[in-house]
Amino acid sequence: MAEKKLWGGRFSESTDAFVEEFTESVSFDKELALYDIKGSIAHAKMLGRQGIIPKQDAEKIVEGLTQIEKEIKENKFTWKKELEDVHMNIEKALIEKIGDVGGKLHTGRSRNDQVVTAFRLYLKQQVSDIINLLTELQKALLEKAQQYVDIVMPAYTHLQRAQPIRVAHYFLAYLEMFQRDKERFEDNLKRIDMLPLGSGAVAGVDFPIDREFVAKELGFSQIMRNSIDATSSRDFAIEFLSNASICMANMSRFCEDMIIYSSSEFSFVELPDKLTTGSSIMPQKKNPDVLELIRGKTGRVYGNLVALLTIVKGLPLAYNRDLQEDKEPVFDTVKTLKGSIIGITKIVEGLKINKEKVESAAGGFALATDLANYLVEKGIPFRQAHHIVGSIVAYLVNQGRDLESITLQELKNFSSCFEEDVLNLLSPYTVADRRKSFGGTAKEQVLNQIEFWKSRLTES
Repeated sequence: MAEKKLWGGRFSESTDAFVEEFTESVSFDKELALYDIKGSIAHAKMLGRQGIIPKQDAEKIVEGLTQIEKEIKENKFTWKKELEDVHMNIEKALIEKIGDVGGKLHTGRSRNDQVVTAFRLYLKQQVSDIINLLTELQKALLEKAQQYVDIVMPAYTHLQRAQPIRVAHYFLAYLEMFQRDKERFEDNLKRIDMLPLGSGAVAGVDFPIDREFVAKELGFSQIMRNSIDATSSRDFAIEFLSNASICMANMSRFCEDMIIYSSSEFSFVELPDKLTTGSSIMPQKKNPDVLELIRGKTGRVYGNLVALLTIVKGLPLAYNRDLQEDKEPVFDTVKTLKGSIIGITKIVEGLKINKEKVESAAGGFALATDLANYLVEKGIPFRQAHHIVGSIVAYLVNQGRDLESITLQELKNFSSCFEEDVLNLLSPYTVADRRKSFGGTAKEQVLNQIEFWKSRLTES
């Protein structure tokens, strides 16, 4: 009979080859290897400190795990599918390296609390990295806002020109969105940063373990209070995937803007050559592939969220093998999200605004709202003023003219309230700077926002 599994004492037959292939997870969960070793080292130290195993055995285990860690980092470790997962691979290697003493490592723990500990350590690190990447993206947006604070562009609603805004105001809008993404991840960390180790398989541990010591060794700020919950809950991972989906949605919107604005029909922005690609047949093409892929990968991240929600929705308490399927969606999302943030940051850093194009588009009928507000200031009810200006727009559209071309006399034909000072409103810069309310696009407000973010991001 083939060599027994580490858990094979009660079995009389070797595991079928199909089962080995179908149930293995080491092909992907080896991503957790260094985190698993970190958890095992803390666990071994605790076992020795508590006298659960001899201190010299604990020291020998730590030494063996440290050697295995070095092999993994140097890509010299041999992974074996027949050993199922990352945990059994490492434990088997430890026993081969230091003898039967290695078998004492698993005293007082189960793979159920072991795996979720490594998973939480992994996700804690990854979320911290993502928060830092988002900060770098914000800094790039802030730099671009400072660079283009003196240029106006049209804001769009329904993808129709709405009102003039400062280009800086546009970039600051995304900076705000990514701040909320950061805050969601920061809040997520509170629920990731909880130690499950010491919960055993489901009911706790019947050895005098010291979970406080392990928590301190591993840098966890909290210890999970219920062993059933600790081993079977994955809501922290679902929350991460939800936050990642929202963040990808925000980035996808930016990508869509840049794809549209960089097209020949708009030509508002010029994307850096080194972040675009060409066509295999059309020499003139400059394709925004990075932006399009981020937009496409957003759907992939949404799918990962739905996958994990579906996995857990019908699981009885406590641990079930279904939870092996929790890692691939998270691993894939981490890689996708981090790559997407890096990609957008590079795009932002390298893009250029076409001043002539955005300025010429910022005028025209985008100034109509301010004509209506002018009449309101003269005492005309807003709804009536709205109708008057709408009639002016229709009049000019029928003649194929823009709003800037209208004369004072023509305006007086629609309302006697128009006076010569109204002509000052036929400038997108004047109109933009009339929006002086807090959060508005007036230059003084935009500069205040820039100063706020300079101070805040300097602290990050």
